[in-house]
Amino acid sequence: MDYRLTAEDKERIKLLDEVTKNKFQNLSLEQLIRLQELLKKKDYSHEKKADKSKKKLLNQINVEIYKRDDSAIWK
Repeated sequence: MDYRLTAEDKERIKLLDEVTKNKFQNLSLEQLIRLQELLKKKDYSHEKKADKSKKKLLNQINVEIYKRDDSAIWK
């Protein structure tokens, strides 16, 4: 199998590193939406723990996107 990283893999890793360091503070709304798209594309079904983490992170991203998009609700 070929295990070279694609441009999308590199972008996903970069965004995930930023989330690890600073949660969602330094990510724009556009970056959050892009990370959401990249995570949805990635298949972790072969690794149960990673798939569970993916689902949990997607839920957190959804909440953060909602907070930023409908910020009037949270004031």
